[in-house]
Amino acid sequence: MAADALSIIPSAVLRNLSDKLYEKRKNAALEIEGIVKQLATAGEHEKISAVIALLIHDFTYSPQANHRKQGGLIGLAAVTVGLTNEAAQHLEQIVPPVISSFGDQDSRVRYYACEALYNIAKVVRGDFIIYFNKIFDALCKLAADSDANVQSAAHLLDRLVKDIVTESDQFSIEEFIPLLRERMNVLNPYVRQFLVGWITVLDSVPDIDMLGFLPDFLDGLFNMLSDSSHEIRQQADAALSEFLQEIKNSPNVDYGRMAEILVRRAGSTDEFTRLTSITWINEFVKLGGEQLVPYYADILGAILPCISDEEEKIRVVARETNEELRAIKADPTEGFDIGAILSIAKRELNSEHEATRIEALHWFSTLLARYRVEFLAYLNDIFDPLLNALSDPSDAVVLLVLEVHACIAEESHHFHHLVSYLIRTFHNNHVLLEKRGALIVRRLCVLLGAEKVYREFSSILESEIDLDFASVMVQALNLILLTSTELGELRSLLKKSLVDSCGKDLFQSLYASWRHSPMATISLCLLAQAYSHASCVIQSLGEEDINVKFLVQLDKLIRLLETPVFAYLRLQLLEPGKHTWLLKTLYGLLMLLPQQSAAFKILRTRLKTVPFSENLKRTSSANPYSQILQVTEDGNRNQDTQNYSAINFPSLLQQFENMQQQHRSHLKGQLQSRKSASAATLSQEIQRYEEVHSSSLSEISRPPSRTSKGIS
Repeated sequence: MAADALSIIPSAVLRNLSDKLYEKRKNAALEIEGIVKQLATAGEHEKISAVIALLIHDFTYSPQANHRKQGGLIGLAAVTVGLTNEAAQHLEQIVPPVISSFGDQDSRVRYYACEALYNIAKVVRGDFIIYFNKIFDALCKLAADSDANVQSAAHLLDRLVKDIVTESDQFSIEEFIPLLRERMNVLNPYVRQFLVGWITVLDSVPDIDMLGFLPDFLDGLFNMLSDSSHEIRQQADAALSEFLQEIKNSPNVDYGRMAEILVRRAGSTDEFTRLTSITWINEFVKLGGEQLVPYYADILGAILPCISDEEEKIRVVARETNEELRAIKADPTEGFDIGAILSIAKRELNSEHEATRIEALHWFSTLLARYRVEFLAYLNDIFDPLLNALSDPSDAVVLLVLEVHACIAEESHHFHHLVSYLIRTFHNNHVLLEKRGALIVRRLCVLLGAEKVYREFSSILESEIDLDFASVMVQALNLILLTSTELGELRSLLKKSLVDSCGKDLFQSLYASWRHSPMATISLCLLAQAYSHASCVIQSLGEEDINVKFLVQLDKLIRLLETPVFAYLRLQLLEPGKHTWLLKTLYGLLMLLPQQSAAFKILRTRLKTVPFSENLKRTSSANPYSQILQVTEDGNRNQDTQNYSAINFPSLLQQFENMQQQHRSHLKGQLQSRKSASAATLSQEIQRYEEVHSSSLSEISRPPSRTSKGIS
């Protein structure tokens, strides 16, 4: 074969083919072109194959660089030009050696390989397509070549190949996509520009469905949005914008696979990538319909964190998308996974951002309202996180959590669980009770009804083992009862305790736990207008009961007596003859207050305004308290004692005294424990002191040792 070729091509031509002078190489190539034309005309294709084989063996694969770049490559291009229309049948011989030369270590060889393949491609055009993937792979590498001349030559070849592909009907997009997908993760900026350029060109060809293969390279395009090169970011964004527009106009789109990519990219550290991802997700939610149902949870997981993004544009799009998604009423029987959505919402309850936690709670509310039965099936997994959210530092979050709990608490056992948890939480966190207790209780009263809430609190606190906490909790509930506008109806019902069965029942229900606190009990009696019993409670107090805590609570009550809540009580003082026990109760409180306290002065000032009538015998003008102790025969009908038979107050008083005795015993036990602990500590200190002291004494009293030179 080689001998045949040598007989066909003169040796002088072969020598000139690798000569250093361009003119000699050019003339040699033209002579080869002419020889090949003659052979082609004569149909001598075997001889042509021999010539190609000679050029490949002796030149293209030669160890000498000049032979490779100036001989073989130019020669192969000349053969192709000589073959013209018949070149296709020899491409299998011609193209592979040229492509192989793209990987040569010599940059000049790579340059001439680009030039040769350019000339070959111009001749064969569409027949060239069968080698497209190999050529594309080679061009992809040449795009990042270290030699600028090679890059320039590769760029020219790339433009020609694009022209050939766009006009060809033999190009296989199915065979090309795997190669493209593999290259999309390359970080080199020149390669990235090369890839985006090809994607854009192929997408512009009407007969090539790039949109159908978008999921295969979408992630790579999004990856380019965070490139350090502004130009690459712009090109990737332009390509993505074009694809998004095509999606809007296309009836057949694979939303599912792309949704997975968008969700992942929405968590990118790059701001522009996040914004683009969320924008795409927003459009997908509007367009995707049933296709996106299985991906709702993943989409929600991407949206919720973006609602608290530092960038306002991202926050706006994320909020809009979240509202769109929540407005969709999907059917659980059609793949809508409520459990997955709840899992995402539960996860975001731990977000450090308030806005995200709030939106997560809105999802709880939405799902509970639409799919109550399915929601409650997952309650065991989410109830504790929802309860823990009641300790959230944000008031807005706590209020929303309470709304969710209120919906759940329509079932009585869930309601009991909720109140029990609140009491347990307040027990473990007194700061929460102090700062957030009123907010939580008041909101629950609005959502679930004040009477229901207070009855449940009282029922649970009645059997509270920790007496100190029970007292603190009751005092907190009592203060809320006396001050909150939301509990106005409850106060009104309590005022009817002596004349209405519902009021009576509520009074007794609260009294069961209110007896943990003397001041709370007295306040409850004043609300219920059970002044006689209030006076008895005051009279039953012992020395141990009147401590600093008691006086602080009493001070609060005296100040509350001056508020609109107790306006009815102050008006009753206008008729002292009808409300003798009220006066006795107030004077009893006055007697418990230190005379120098502000509360004492407030109450004394109020009592001085009481208009005593002639029906009251003044036994001593210097003792106002004695003015109410004797009532004339006409004043025996005292409204304070009417209907007292409806409530067994002696029994209640006994219960109150028993509870206070338990508190006294508990206090004594605490004091005794402290004394015992102090005594034990003191005993240990004395023992250590004695051990050290006795050791020192023994050292002093020990006789000196005798030595050979000692005194005899």
